[in-house]
Amino acid sequence: MQIKLFTISINSVEDYNEELNRFLRSHKIIEIEKQLIQTPVGVYWCMYISYIMPTLVEQAPKERVDYRQVLSPAHFVVFSVLREARKKIATNEGVSAYIVFTDAELAEIAQLPEISIAKLKSIKGIGDKKADKYGKLLIDLLNKQHHETSRQSNTENS
Repeated sequence: MQIKLFTISINSVEDYNEELNRFLRSHKIIEIEKQLIQTPVGVYWCMYISYIMPTLVEQAPKERVDYRQVLSPAHFVVFSVLREARKKIATNEGVSAYIVFTDAELAEIAQLPEISIAKLKSIKGIGDKKADKYGKLLIDLLNKQHHETSRQSNTENS
């Protein structure tokens, strides 16, 4: 655990806002104690901040993957359907979408030739809990998607 002390004159609070906000955004804050101090020289905000330095992994820039480039056109269609389903699930459960499945997990699912609970569990990041909770929903969704794609293909060929 680290500590940082900010002493800011009440007359120059605006001057230090950005510096303080930048510090708070870039560290894991444990606790902030603040107190207004009056001295013969002036009035100051005194902030005692205890924090944890971010790890190297947390500091590293996150690479964005363009799945449109990585996946085949057919797999990207499945990936897009999965992302929409993930968004609905996350909204219903009141959690962030990546909690349900990450984009990397969805890309792996989209490339499966056949989906089953066992195959979901074989994907890195998807354990028993996720597979059991969302597996049937994904299987039904992808079977429906496959059926619609087959039907459209048959209609176009007729």
